[in-house]
Formats: sequence, structure tokens, C-alpha cells
Amino acid sequence: MIQFKLSPTTEIPAIDSIFLFGDEVPAKVLPFKKEEIAYLLNCRKQDAEALVVLNRYNKEGICTSIYVQNFDANLSPAESQEKLRRSAATIQERLSKAKIEHIAVSGEGIIPEEMAAFLEGLTLSNYRFDRYKAKKETLLSEVIVDNRFFKQDELDRSVRLWNRICQCRDWVNEPIMALNAEKFANILKEEGEKAGIKVTVFGQKQIESLKMGGLIAVNKGSVDEARFVILEYKPKRPLNTNPIALVGKGIMYDTGGLNIKPEDYMQEMKSDMAGAATMAATLLAAADNQLPIHIMAFLPMTDNRPSGNAYAADDIITMYDGTTVEVVNTDAEGRIILADAIAYANQFNPELIIDAATLTGAAVRAIGTYGIAAMQQNAENPMNLLRIVSNQVYERIAEFPFWKEYDELIKSEVADIKNCGIAQAGCITAGKFLAHFAKHPYIHLDIAGVAYYPKKESFYGVGASGFGIRLLYAFLQTYDIATQKN
Repeated sequence: MIQFKLSPTTEIPAIDSIFLFGDEVPAKVLPFKKEEIAYLLNCRKQDAEALVVLNRYNKEGICTSIYVQNFDANLSPAESQEKLRRSAATIQERLSKAKIEHIAVSGEGIIPEEMAAFLEGLTLSNYRFDRYKAKKETLLSEVIVDNRFFKQDELDRSVRLWNRICQCRDWVNEPIMALNAEKFANILKEEGEKAGIKVTVFGQKQIESLKMGGLIAVNKGSVDEARFVILEYKPKRPLNTNPIALVGKGIMYDTGGLNIKPEDYMQEMKSDMAGAATMAATLLAAADNQLPIHIMAFLPMTDNRPSGNAYAADDIITMYDGTTVEVVNTDAEGRIILADAIAYANQFNPELIIDAATLTGAAVRAIGTYGIAAMQQNAENPMNLLRIVSNQVYERIAEFPFWKEYDELIKSEVADIKNCGIAQAGCITAGKFLAHFAKHPYIHLDIAGVAYYPKKESFYGVGASGFGIRLLYAFLQTYDIATQKN
């Protein structure tokens, strides 16, 4: 992790540095020599977003570099800040190749939000999942930041959020051989205890005694036991009367079950627990920064295997709430375990239920890898707020219709409902299946296209992205707007 330090500009040591150059900055305030300014302005004239590297040599012949990042502040704040995050990823890659571990960051013509966005991009792009590699890349270990932009507690709050995002990426990147349901539950129990929150872990016998038929069925083909983890963060004076319930899909590895995945579709299926990791990291970040919101996370965990007495297509499962489900496809398992968790969460009378899941290929086909497919049931105001903050943090959502006609596509001839419909509207029918179990305002987030990138995607990197945590955290920060509570 990067260690951040605040320092007055006059006390920043003569090390390699990054300078953010915004608009309408008089040349006389720039900390550069006359010829450097002339060169810089010429580059800026040709490209308003140019990255210009200035090299300086001291009397001992030692060279230090100044990476001057120009940017166009005339864009919308959200676009401008996203470009700064992505610019930070480009610079981080150059710093890594140059084996630079310590850097100073300052700027002129920028506001604190822009500096924060740049540091966010720098931190998230500095992440590597390299614990299994003998040869590791050089990464930033220390960043000294001009103290004109932040107070220490402001910066610390952001850093704690960024660290939880990177922790989530570690969890998702771990292979099943190192992180099964039992091990992940134990990790969350340890993390929860350190964060001072309540953690409840249900083992296999408790899950069976609760008659969580969905979680039990999906787990039948595995030699590893299932787990159901509940995290609760409750501050002394929360703004919400009843908790917000975060539900995350925890399929630790997905083979497809007896409907086994073809060809290379099984590649990257260690990431099928990204929903659970996302919700856990979001709650822990809220607890770290003492957000005044009562939050509970409900995380069902198992892998989906074709071995042993695995559940099969045509099986009829009785879920936790008594609903009977006809299994049409064993590879539509995520919604089955989520349904039990949502039904269980109802008893706590949540003001809002939000789930996150790498649920459908249909969501990826619909909007690609640029955002989250979202649906809502009786949660119009929270969804409007979520849409606003999604545009602000640039982790955008695309809301899909949730018309009652879609309910027809999951009707069963032999049970109450079936676990998937026809190919058409696949991500919507998956959401409809889950909405059946939600007895309170409900939002469904299908993160299949953004949770894991097989190729490098700017500051999200390669592999687990942590996409959605900044979105949910920003939503929780502003939740009082949706509820009109102060």
C-alpha cells in the first residue's frame, strides 16, 4: 500500500514529482524555469491533455523528473476527474518502468476534488496481485502531497476507502485453491473484529437448519462446506431507522455445475464471488470512516461443482421463504443462493435491499464493460440517487425496465417459479427472479461486465477491478438526500 504524507510545498524534498496543470494559471505562479514554461505552454497548445516530462540535473549530475499532466478543466467535473484518474494510471505505469518508488504531487489551477481523483487513480493503478510471482514490479511506496489541497483527516478517509478497494481485489483474484467459502468467511470475521463490527458466520449445519434450500442445493456438488456470513455496522446515531441491506453473490468458483461451462467460459470463474467481496469491502469502508448509516451485509458462499450429488436441471428446490423453484439450468446458480440471502434479510425490515452479483452474460452483451446493469422494485428515489452518484464517480449504471410482463418469463409449470427464462431479456429475468424474494424496496446490480477485466483497463488494472465500491460508498455518503433526513 502507498504511504501518503502531506507537506508544505516549500518542504517537499527534491525528488521525482508530478505536477497537475489546470486552466487559467498565470505563468508567474508556475514553479518552472522560463524555458521550461515556454516548452510546456507550446506542448499544451498542441494538446490540452499532454503529459510533459521535464528532466532536471543537480550539481552532482543526478536527474529528477517532473511529470506535468495537463488537463482540460472545461469538461464536466465528472469527466474531468475521470480523465485525471486515467492520466494517473498512465503515469504510474511510467513510474513503475523507471523503478520510482517515491514521488511528490502538487499542482496549480486545480481544486481538491481534482487532486483527490488523481491520487485515487494513482493508488488504484498501483495495485498488483503478485503474491505468486517471483519477479515483482517496482511500485510506489510513498507519495508526498502538497498540503494546500487537504487536511490530514480528509486524505486519511480517502486512503482507507482505496485500501478496502484493493483488499477486495485481493479476495477476488485469489484462486479457489487458496480461498474457499470457509476461508473467506474466516477472513471476514477477522476483518470485522478489527473494524469493530458484528460478524455472524453460519456453518453448514446452521444453513441446513435454516432450510436455505437454494444455498444447500448449489453446495451439494462441492466437497467444501457452504457459509452464510452476516456483517453489521451500526453507528451510535444512524440517519436511517432500519438498516440498508447489502447482499452479495459469493460463488467462490463456478464450473456451471452439471450444465458445465463450455470451452474457456470457465476461465476467470474465481471472480464469481466479486459481489460478496464488493459488499463486504463497502461495509468495512463505511465502518472505517464511521459513516452515520446502519448497514448489514448478507453474503451466501459456496462453489458450484458438477461432482458428487450435485443438483440437477429439473430439480425442484424449496427456498428459505418457502418458494419452490424449478431448476432449468444449474449454471444460473448465483440467483439461487442470493434469493435465500434476500429472503433472510427481509426479517430485519431493511429500508432498502441492494444486491451486487456477477450474474449474467446478458448484462455484458447489453452494455459491454462500461457500467452496471441495474433494476429496481419500489425503490425509485434511491435509484435516482444511485444514478446521480454513479455519474459523479464515473462508475455508471444503466437502468433496465422492470415491467410486470417479464414475470411471465420465469413462471413454471411445476413450481412457483423457475430459475431462468428464455435467452431474451436475460439480465432482467434474473433480476425479476431475485425481486420475487425482496419484500422491501430493492435494487439489483449486475456487475458481470465490470468486476473482472481479462486485459488491463486503465486504473482498474487487470483482473479484479473493485468496480462498484466507490459507487456504493458515495451512495451511502449521500443517502440522507434520498430519505430527506439530516
